[in-house]
Amino acid sequence: MPSLHEPQLEFVDCANPSGRHAMAWWSWGDCKARHAVVCVHGLTRQGRDFDALARALVEHSDGSLRVIAPDVVGRGRSDWLPQPAHYQLPQYVGDVLTLLQHLHRQHSLHTLDWVGTSMGGLVGMALAGQRDLPLPVPVRRLVLNDVGPAVAWPSIVRMQGYVGRYGTFEDLDHAAAYLRSLSAGFGPVPWSEWLSLSRPMLRTDPQGRLTLHYDPAIGASIAAVTPELAQAAEATLWTLYDAITAQVLLLRGAQSDVLDPQTAQVMTERGPRARLVQLEGVGHAPTLTDSLQMDVVSGFLLAASPGD
Repeated sequence: MPSLHEPQLEFVDCANPSGRHAMAWWSWGDCKARHAVVCVHGLTRQGRDFDALARALVEHSDGSLRVIAPDVVGRGRSDWLPQPAHYQLPQYVGDVLTLLQHLHRQHSLHTLDWVGTSMGGLVGMALAGQRDLPLPVPVRRLVLNDVGPAVAWPSIVRMQGYVGRYGTFEDLDHAAAYLRSLSAGFGPVPWSEWLSLSRPMLRTDPQGRLTLHYDPAIGASIAAVTPELAQAAEATLWTLYDAITAQVLLLRGAQSDVLDPQTAQVMTERGPRARLVQLEGVGHAPTLTDSLQMDVVSGFLLAASPGD
């Protein structure tokens, strides 16, 4: 019998405008648990980013919940889309809805919580802020990890400079060093921990060379973003944020170049009035792997609700 603390890999069949694709998803905990915590990663990451947090949540809940972390399409073990233009938020939201409906059919969900890092937080806002989506149950608690409706334009320019532009590596150490050079904002992560985070970020290409796990075509959608498009997206995201009824925890790396202090403050004053926790010595984005960060998230998600 597999350990509840080790990730189990499954796949769900999803639709896209050109056909079908398989989305990989990882789970920890009892597959029959009716409390699901869905964790969704950032733009160029994958579901195994949540290994440490998932284990902590399962342990602290005494096995009463299940943690689910998909590899968003085009990343990790999931299929790649045939059309680069379809790597967009609506596709990601649709895929997660398919996954949640699949989980609900297996074992009826009673409680749904969400942890979203960067892009994963935008997906969470889109799910929690739309009343007409066929969610099996509403999102109860939402953790937004260093992201809000307004994404600072310089950070988009930075992403345009590297997303989809990668080569091959001699070995894990060289790949991990490259990834670390792109991820200074993650903070002072110990090297052994960084290797663990980096290993699932790699795949072997058809020529047998070590390379990154994601479809480089993801970079096309980022390259196409202009200040005007970003401004229009921001207006839509604020509308979604204001409609959220879930309890919201907002984490911000104190040195973040994605979520600026002004946006974070406004998020505490409107819509769901997020509770803001700023993390010193970190930029974009907190890894949720050290004990302090995991305790903040676990404390928020596992706190008793009124009437419990």
